[in-house]
Amino acid sequence: MTGPDSDIENLIALMARLPGLGPRSARRAVLHLIKKRGPLMDPLSDALHRVATTARECISCGNIGTSETCEICRSEKRENGQICVVEDVADLWAMERAGVFSGRYHVLGGVLSALDNVGPDDLRIPLLARRIKDEAITEVIMALNATVDGQTTAHYILDQLEGSDVAVTSLAQGVPIGGELDYLDDGTISAALKARKAF
Repeated sequence: MTGPDSDIENLIALMARLPGLGPRSARRAVLHLIKKRGPLMDPLSDALHRVATTARECISCGNIGTSETCEICRSEKRENGQICVVEDVADLWAMERAGVFSGRYHVLGGVLSALDNVGPDDLRIPLLARRIKDEAITEVIMALNATVDGQTTAHYILDQLEGSDVAVTSLAQGVPIGGELDYLDDGTISAALKARKAF
């Protein structure tokens, strides 16, 4: 009994490395792509190639887009003095999907973690302090995941902002302990943002 040839096996192995996909799910996905080669696999291949060559990180907030500065940072309508600090781009997109925040964002690129050797210099924390001064920010909203590392990072940022004339708030009800923004529904995110409190 033989399995898939090496090219297909390699594709399955690569797919299995994606979040939420294990070997079995990856195998099913690859078989489906092969069966739907014309309407699905070819366009997917083209889209992957385009994104691989055009996607870049926004030099200001860290969002992912196709230009040096993302649409959110370019929008004058988003200049309301608020900046929402999130762990990664998936969290930013979750907040945008909820449609309840009209300010700007700052993506840290992770959280502080002694176990993973992630320190302040590995994150975009120094850039946050500069943006607060340069963009006349009046409120920093901590929208970090309700995990130990997320809260440790929030407290570290709060310490770094001590003495600056900026209000620091955090998401309130609706975000469960251990919860991650990307997995929350829009209503939960909306309630949490509206009920934010002083940090």
